[in-house]
Amino acid sequence: MVNGSTLPAGVPPTGAPAPAGTPAEESSAAFRAFPSGLHDHVRPFLDDITAEVVRAIRTEIPEYARPTDDTYMHVVHRGVEQALEGFLARMAHPDTDWESVKATYQNIGRGEADEGRSLDSFQSALRLGARVTWRRVNAMVDADLLPRHVLAAFGEALFLHLDEMAAATTAGYTEARLHAAGELQQRRARLIDLLTVDPPASAEAIADLAQAAQWPIPREVAVVVIEHALTPESISPIVPPEFLARFSEQPGCVVVPDPEGPGRARTIAAALQGLRAVVGPTVALHEGARSRRWALDALELSRRGILPPAGLLHCADHLATLLLFHDEALIDALAQRHLLPLEEVRSPQRERLAETLLCWLRCGHNASEVATRLAVHPQTVRYRLRQLDEVFGDRLHDPGAQFEMQLALHALSLRPDKGERDAAGRGR
Repeated sequence: MVNGSTLPAGVPPTGAPAPAGTPAEESSAAFRAFPSGLHDHVRPFLDDITAEVVRAIRTEIPEYARPTDDTYMHVVHRGVEQALEGFLARMAHPDTDWESVKATYQNIGRGEADEGRSLDSFQSALRLGARVTWRRVNAMVDADLLPRHVLAAFGEALFLHLDEMAAATTAGYTEARLHAAGELQQRRARLIDLLTVDPPASAEAIADLAQAAQWPIPREVAVVVIEHALTPESISPIVPPEFLARFSEQPGCVVVPDPEGPGRARTIAAALQGLRAVVGPTVALHEGARSRRWALDALELSRRGILPPAGLLHCADHLATLLLFHDEALIDALAQRHLLPLEEVRSPQRERLAETLLCWLRCGHNASEVATRLAVHPQTVRYRLRQLDEVFGDRLHDPGAQFEMQLALHALSLRPDKGERDAAGRGR
């Protein structure tokens, strides 16, 4: 072992640091401040310092306390050894390219991310290693094993080295996490396709991709379609992480697991507040295509004003309307078959008679209730019913015809362009 008096003769206590500019120049300047050959006086103590740092890490950081895992402890020991060796190498050659060392710590950061660990423990280990090393350097100075005038330079270089290792590790960790997040999002997007394909995908294929996408398989799902602006400035809705979401297309699509679960309806409403969105029916896992198809049908009816034009809609609340508008040609055919006699009546009397007829059919032929609902005098209703008798004759009292009349009148009444389409089904 050597003391401070054995430093090479003629070497100034501290070197003249180069002007600091870029981080690399600042780093080189800090290490050039060491007297030439100082690293040789530190090297004999490297094994002892390494062992002390490893003991401190194992004792003080729970994540690294694995005394029975020899392989893992070897990795920890090797990491500490590399950090200290790298520090000595920079003392010996201050202008050595840092890129290769930086790449090492970037790889460490990627490895921590791949293992699914937080970077907090590793950063704590770096700081702890720096403190232990600094304590040992001070002890060596007190024991006259190193000259006291190098202490300031040692502290600056040591903590600069720590910062650079931490920055490189964070960069690698962040890169890996972003890459993993991108891959995970791609898997989840493919899972949406798999859950909504028709004919349905196999249970095995869904299970395999769900596992890769880190998505717990539910018993039931509902597909939500969302109309949102696709502009560079638009912000996609924020949905809970257990939802599968894709907003890169128009309309957007969200797969909700177990939509009938406690609090789920409130969660959906909160996430999609202020957007035009439709929740498809709750279906078994392999029937997502049906849920999506019904939701798309309802969204189109909402765009046309047949269903409410804003807010969150649930297909389950509008099944009859979805059924009626599944094939609008059938609506027009019903109107043509049963409502054609109204063609002979002039507008606007034709519209008033159609409204009265629909209300009368809905009210079970109760003229008084019709008057109340339409806010007209009962005598007016009876007058209109006599007109309807004249227009339709016996067909007005045929139960089968009444049912189909009601379907046609109800569907036509929902059309926002019903003023342009008369009750006889024009525009077919």
